[in-house]
Amino acid sequence: MPQYLLKLRRYDPRSGEAAYWDEHRVDLGGRSSVLDAILKVRDEVDGSVGIRCSCQQAICGSCGVRMNGRPGLACNTHLEEAAARDFGVGWNPSEEGDEVPAGVIEVEPMGNMPVIRDLIVDMDAVHWKKIQRVSPYLINQQPVPEREYIVPHENMVDITQSMACIQCGACVSDCLSMEIDPGFIGPAALAKAYRFVGDPRDAEHHERLEDLSEDEHGIYDCTHCFNCIDACPKGVDPMSQIMRLRRRAGTDEKIVDRNNGHRHEDTIATLVRDYGLLHEAEMLPRSYGGNSWFGKFHPAAGQVLLRSLPSIVPAVLRRKVNIKIAVFGHKIPKPDLDAVKKLYAKIEGREQRVELNLYVSGFEDEPEAPPAETHGTGAPQDDGPATSPHELEAASESESS
Repeated sequence: MPQYLLKLRRYDPRSGEAAYWDEHRVDLGGRSSVLDAILKVRDEVDGSVGIRCSCQQAICGSCGVRMNGRPGLACNTHLEEAAARDFGVGWNPSEEGDEVPAGVIEVEPMGNMPVIRDLIVDMDAVHWKKIQRVSPYLINQQPVPEREYIVPHENMVDITQSMACIQCGACVSDCLSMEIDPGFIGPAALAKAYRFVGDPRDAEHHERLEDLSEDEHGIYDCTHCFNCIDACPKGVDPMSQIMRLRRRAGTDEKIVDRNNGHRHEDTIATLVRDYGLLHEAEMLPRSYGGNSWFGKFHPAAGQVLLRSLPSIVPAVLRRKVNIKIAVFGHKIPKPDLDAVKKLYAKIEGREQRVELNLYVSGFEDEPEAPPAETHGTGAPQDDGPATSPHELEAASESESS
């Protein structure tokens, strides 16, 4: 049986001592979970190891930790999978002749949350506080129906992805925006917010969206780092839920927020359409003054340009910014620019926006393929593979992207 070197990050704030690595060798198969190894150490070697766990079925979300630098559920991560992660961890033999382990696994508590002890973090102080911020409950429409509210099938499919969240906090752990701005509402809470914004039974869609748009730590504080997508063990795709909140707020509800978040997104889309690439010199003026030609002369645009001088001047002097490109923009061949504009025309010409991140197709069973026809020889005629709803959806997404 292979032997793994388990390095546990130990820390007790009450002791006043610094955190340290506690190393243990565990004899377990590679398909055993990281949680199995931690519990083996706790049961057989050191009963003081602090780890939170419950169901061991990847449902409760209690055992969220970082393993070789990546967050996840300890009960749902195999030892061989964690050891294979390229994180730069190595093995330093303590004695000559030490057996080389099958893998080294560093386990530490999740980030962006205070540590209570060892691998246990205070989720109440951060995660659950953020969840409460978005009013995580349905606000009934009035009058309340006498019988059940029948929700259209497509609406339930739409919110199924955000409903799959098990509140493990893995996305919060690796959110770069929260690392820089602890006030950011965060990916888990905003994914939860979409669960109610996308529910037709909720009575305050506009109020929710306006609140999250106007908050400087709200939906426009996300920096598209994709860490929450990689971290989520359930495919909730929190960043996409945040983008959907933005589309609902800016495009559908026409909310122009005081943070200039919607105008900034609109500026990026417009610049790519007009120039094929971003035009840096136009970014700030358009974001604050509008996308019209005279928007760059708007007083708000002038103020923000003046405030940006202390940042842009050193960048120019150090040749990190090319003045010619910044002022006149990147030049791309006309056929390429025409191709970009053709894509915009196709997407913007649709009567209905296509959402690309549905969690499921909404069909429980795959339709059976019709029996193949025979043409004289008794051999079935091959008309190509049958297309399932899942494949149709994937093909549609591929075409639209």
